[in-house]
Amino acid sequence: MTTKSAAAAARATVYGYPRQGPNRELKKAIEGYWKGRVTADALRATAAELRRTTWRQLAGAGIDEVPTGDFSYYDHVLDTTVMVGAIPDRHRDAVATDPLDGYFAMARGTQDVAPLEMTKWFDTNYHYLVPELGPDTVFAADSAKQVAELTEALGLGLAARPVLVGPVTYLLLAKPAPGAPADFEPLTLLDRLLPVYAEVLADLRAAGAEWVQLDEPALVQDRTPAELNAAGRAYRDLGALADRPKLLVASYFDRLGEALPVLAKAPVEGLALDFTEAAAANLDALAAVGGLPRKRLIAGVVDGRNIWVNDLEKSLARLGTLLGLADRVDVAASCSLLHVPLDAAAERDIAPQILCWLAFARQKTLEIVTLAKGLARGTDTITAELAANRAALASRANSPITRDPAVRARTGAVTEADTRRAQPYAERAAAQRAHLRLPLLPTTTIGSFPQTGELRTARADLRGGRIDTAGYEERVKAEIQEVISFQEQTGLDVLVHGEAERNDMVQYFAEQLTGYLATQHGWVQSYGTRYVRPPILAGDISRPEPMTVRWTAYAQSLTDRPVKGMLTGPVTMLAWSFVRDDQPLGDTARQVALALRDEVGDLEAAGTSVIQVDEPALRETLPLRTEDRPAYLSWATEAFRLTTGGARPGTQIHTHMCYAEFGDIVQAIDDLDADVISLEAARSHMQVARELAAHGYPREAGPGVYDIHSPRVPSALEAAELLRTGLKAIPAERLWVNPDCGLKTRGWPETRSSLRNLVTAARTVRGELPAS
Repeated sequence: MTTKSAAAAARATVYGYPRQGPNRELKKAIEGYWKGRVTADALRATAAELRRTTWRQLAGAGIDEVPTGDFSYYDHVLDTTVMVGAIPDRHRDAVATDPLDGYFAMARGTQDVAPLEMTKWFDTNYHYLVPELGPDTVFAADSAKQVAELTEALGLGLAARPVLVGPVTYLLLAKPAPGAPADFEPLTLLDRLLPVYAEVLADLRAAGAEWVQLDEPALVQDRTPAELNAAGRAYRDLGALADRPKLLVASYFDRLGEALPVLAKAPVEGLALDFTEAAAANLDALAAVGGLPRKRLIAGVVDGRNIWVNDLEKSLARLGTLLGLADRVDVAASCSLLHVPLDAAAERDIAPQILCWLAFARQKTLEIVTLAKGLARGTDTITAELAANRAALASRANSPITRDPAVRARTGAVTEADTRRAQPYAERAAAQRAHLRLPLLPTTTIGSFPQTGELRTARADLRGGRIDTAGYEERVKAEIQEVISFQEQTGLDVLVHGEAERNDMVQYFAEQLTGYLATQHGWVQSYGTRYVRPPILAGDISRPEPMTVRWTAYAQSLTDRPVKGMLTGPVTMLAWSFVRDDQPLGDTARQVALALRDEVGDLEAAGTSVIQVDEPALRETLPLRTEDRPAYLSWATEAFRLTTGGARPGTQIHTHMCYAEFGDIVQAIDDLDADVISLEAARSHMQVARELAAHGYPREAGPGVYDIHSPRVPSALEAAELLRTGLKAIPAERLWVNPDCGLKTRGWPETRSSLRNLVTAARTVRGELPAS
């Protein structure tokens, strides 16, 4: 380290924090509001109390500067849309009538008005609402939320830093609004948007903000010279404002690359950079531009996206290197802690010797504080913390949980032949058509059906010992019977068992595989009020026994129509888990793939002729930098093919993807060699169908015609029109009809109506096709 006076300025901070509360109080209040059981005032009171509790906990733990503005009822990008007044025309009346209801209408839609499109936030499993902008968009500042939350924090006597989505990232995340030219570039609106940000910054300064953080994660992606010039212009103009707080520009998730020199020379007072292993190149790049003299650097050395304890000594060494590169170095996580659960101490079912390996948001906060203290005052002030950290790291490294010689031997024996089906697609397709005898435009669903309150109660009763396993299984069987009966009556062609027995599409499998740990309270926001509990991938993976065969076979026994076996693919099993960081992801993916390959074989042996291996995370996990993508796509597609490569030619292999941009991975979709793929398409108006056609995708596809993330029921006419659009890109003999995604989050009334309309639409359009 350099001089102690240089380190003395080190402070601890975070960029954001989990919103839900320890018992998901926010989710319950919002859903109660939607159902009319909670008033708007009560919802606001719950939200305010959650914010106060979070800030006090952060300050009490030693965080010197708490974030404000990161709290959201649904999504922080949607909050930014409100802040800059970019309300879509179709939602303006609703927002004007009741801002809160209008806000939720933009997120979820209404029966008459479609919501904003939703997609993944960079390479995370968080979803954001995509801004819709056009040449006629008029921005108008509305800083009420940001000012109010800053005022709340300052009123508690805390040092607070508002956090906003930066103007460049906001525009780069946006899409052309309906009716705008297809080639319209939202970034061309930058000069129109910057005065709005200037007004918001002035409002925050007047409210007492010393610093404001502007998040620009889009700059860690490959950017054109024009985009980099726009970023430089944005921060030149904002930096030149007379009436503003100090500006901190933050990036995360990867290395800044070409954008780092642009931001380093911008007239702003600070930068926040990711210095975890994923973005370690930022350190050399920062040194190459001469550091940040007379600027503040916030160093994200604690991984904000995974749950393993930090290597404190390694982080301290990195921080010591950074001390000579900036006027002041503060310590933070690499990104908002939104992406990890709240508190590992709440986990009572994980053995203490394993629990010490884990750091959720509260533990990461303590790690940040410890690092800041060690940096500012010397390592002799944190000797106890360093000793405990060394012991935890050694415990994990030496644990037999992490290594299974049999699994490693099997993975090492995989050959190229194992990752290829024995017959080409054309031969498989002929065998499958002869066996399944499906009509043109066959109808199906993605897998899950509504998880009713009765099902959740039965699952809770089983855990609590109020019913036995036999009683629980009878309840599941009854639900499967109802799902199969409804699908038959509705006229669906390929059925599903509805997944009544599953708590989550990843957790369900993780609980049956060796090497995984399950949490009881490890909730993480996926979108809106949808929270998931990602399991923890701690060791080598194997499958002790079949996981899905029993329930799939039972469902098939109830009908003569084919019932799909439903599996979650290896990439998604990794992406929606907290993965181990002590071996390459490709090695872990192969272990999972081999376990799933065994399940495919057992499903076939039980008579299942259609098997869906879901990979919704294939695009989500795509590296942000183009140069890193070929290596990822190589092991990711290989893992899928390893899962399915042993299937018989007559077994129809489906896969599914949703809520991401697919255009830049169409070749990878092709490389999966699935017989049928279903994809999200309703909100994007069949964009993916056009992308598949442009690529010359040769297999069958089901671009969705029913947006399941909205409570609205699409009419048969609406679904039929989407199908006709799909037929312009995909021939009828290769086009399937299905929803965008699983129906787990929907209620039965809307599900019944929507699927009946879907089947009606398929029959209508089928009748319009020329006779063969």
